[in-house]
Amino acid sequence: LKHFDFQSQGKALQMGYMDVAALGKANGRTVVLMHGKNFCAATWDSSIQALSEAGYRVIAPDQIGFCTSSKPDNYQYSFQQLATNTQQLLKALGIQKATLLGHSTGGMLATRYALLYPEQVDQLALVNPIGLEDWKALGVPYRTVDQWYQRELKVTAQGIRDYERNTYYDGRRKPEFDRWVDMLAGLSNGPGKTQVAWNSALIYDMIFTQPVYYEFKDLKMPTLLLIGTSDTTAIGKDLASPEVKAKIGHYEVLGRQVAKLIRQSTLVECPGMGRALHPSHGRDDRRHAGLAGPGRLQRWPLGLCRRCAGRAAGSIASPVAGIAWQPRSGHAPAFFPQRGKPPAVATRDAVGIVAAAEHAQRHPQRGDWWGHRRH
Repeated sequence: LKHFDFQSQGKALQMGYMDVAALGKANGRTVVLMHGKNFCAATWDSSIQALSEAGYRVIAPDQIGFCTSSKPDNYQYSFQQLATNTQQLLKALGIQKATLLGHSTGGMLATRYALLYPEQVDQLALVNPIGLEDWKALGVPYRTVDQWYQRELKVTAQGIRDYERNTYYDGRRKPEFDRWVDMLAGLSNGPGKTQVAWNSALIYDMIFTQPVYYEFKDLKMPTLLLIGTSDTTAIGKDLASPEVKAKIGHYEVLGRQVAKLIRQSTLVECPGMGRALHPSHGRDDRRHAGLAGPGRLQRWPLGLCRRCAGRAAGSIASPVAGIAWQPRSGHAPAFFPQRGKPPAVATRDAVGIVAAAEHAQRHPQRGDWWGHRRH
């Protein structure tokens, strides 16, 4: 863990971050990981390892207001400000261009960053981003910062666990996921809990009042949307009327709608998965090992051509690590899905996500990703 000292809004602030060099042969590319509202940079641990092993330099910051970074008493939170802070960090590290990988609220931030600094973004990958709809425009009542603050003061480990089970894991969870519950509960109930709660309230207000939905059409770079269709996240849904609640948070619809708005988009849907589509959750190494043997796969994951998939894995002879295929009855095998029917594929490793984004950048003319299997 390192710290970046800088000035913002008249305050001396510090941003915690990890800068992990490529292991083995470096590919000269950098990936910046942007965490969600209930996460820290550390949540990306397995993704950082996978990307580093694949030859990427990885930067994973804790945004201001989160985890190891400053939590100022008074701060005008905006996605533009957080993007500017991150750009200052990358500039200080000598990074001129990078791939952005954002999860949940980090997806909104990555989108704003890409809109502010399009020339500095190679490609954009959004993993179950929130902000695919404008909740307030759809009728969700406004909650004041003071109301958010009172709500955040009451956060408990069990409350977090129940929320994550229903929203992140589609009603399923494993004991190993408790480490992230303990992380968040520790911050919310530790010695600085009032400061954490106040900053959390300000951040929730930012998320609710600063939609990026209307600007997806302005993204200029290849963008990968990775959507767990069982996700039901909608900020403020607990205050909404039954009528409003029934029409928000439908990611099986939202992903497809937003994909149509982004000019160079690739949509990958993962049926039966919730917000825990985050690359550091739910990894199943037994399935990965089953796919990793020589000759096991002659067809390539995520619709990548042999060359692109091999490059991401570090070898033309091996498939991209961390892809779990889930064939469904009534469909062709997931490796060769029927045209017009998305394959049942769960991408659980950041290498595969970044590989797909790079593939879209190299072959923008091949818009039908599941129809492209070879050069």
